[in-house]
Amino acid sequence: MKKKRLSMMLKLIEMYEIGTQEEMLEKLKENGFESTQATVSRDIKELRLIKQMNDNGVYRYVQGKSEADEYLSKFNAIFSHSVISSDFAGNTTVIKCYPGMAQAACASFDNMEWEGLVGTIAGDDTIFALCRTDELAKELKESIDKLVK
Repeated sequence: MKKKRLSMMLKLIEMYEIGTQEEMLEKLKENGFESTQATVSRDIKELRLIKQMNDNGVYRYVQGKSEADEYLSKFNAIFSHSVISSDFAGNTTVIKCYPGMAQAACASFDNMEWEGLVGTIAGDDTIFALCRTDELAKELKESIDKLVK
């Protein structure tokens, strides 16, 4: 559901001049997505949307391109090429890496700023990622599996 909402938000900012979170909430609702202001705020941050003035002097959300995006892409590459598999138990996700790669993968992973992640610990070939809930640990495992395949 989150991926669909994020995708819809990107479509909406292309179609409409959305300048506030309230406007975004309204457009999401019109398109069948019930959400809260707090969720939209987090989504805007995750999508790295920025406000930019249009030709009429009105600010609207646009997708920002920055040096941070380039770094995030590099972090994703390091992480996805270091990880072998993942699993979860309770609210902990365990990430198995190639020998000697867990530290680099963990540093990359930490820079991805996963929602619901409390913290990580890395050894030689294993990362433990502590999540806020069991469900978030399961979602994290599924996201990691998609990233490394």
